[in-house]
Amino acid sequence: MRSGGSGRAILAVTVASANVDFVRSLYAAWERGDWSSVEWADPEIEFAIADGPSPGTWTGVAGMVDGYRQVMNAWEGYSSKAEEYVALDDERVLVLQRLSGRGKASGLELEQMQPEAAGIFEVRRGKVIRIVLYYDRDRALADLGLLPESHDPR
Repeated sequence: MRSGGSGRAILAVTVASANVDFVRSLYAAWERGDWSSVEWADPEIEFAIADGPSPGTWTGVAGMVDGYRQVMNAWEGYSSKAEEYVALDDERVLVLQRLSGRGKASGLELEQMQPEAAGIFEVRRGKVIRIVLYYDRDRALADLGLLPESHDPR
């Protein structure tokens, strides 16, 4: 690798690209309904749901499983389909996604309420160390500073 600032930029782009591919592979499995592996998660992963019907924060793989279980138990036919992957920096990947499902208690359809969601994955040394899920995509973009202030949903 070259030395100097440009070599560092090449390394950051390569890492960011590898992280996007890594997160894309996770979604490929999840979109097939395969939730069986947690090998991709750091043992002390931080998992957060920022908004929606069951916001919260969980720590560790068991905590993440509990958090996901709360989401899955609230909806019939819940699914999340990735629409776009964006490397935010050399560790974070933003996933723009579309949600679907019907509320078990309410009967409301996610597609009618808030179908455009987002997830932020932080990857370090080949493991996801943090996930923040947003039902409201605009809130995620605002939290990242990617929306003009006049459009901030908070």
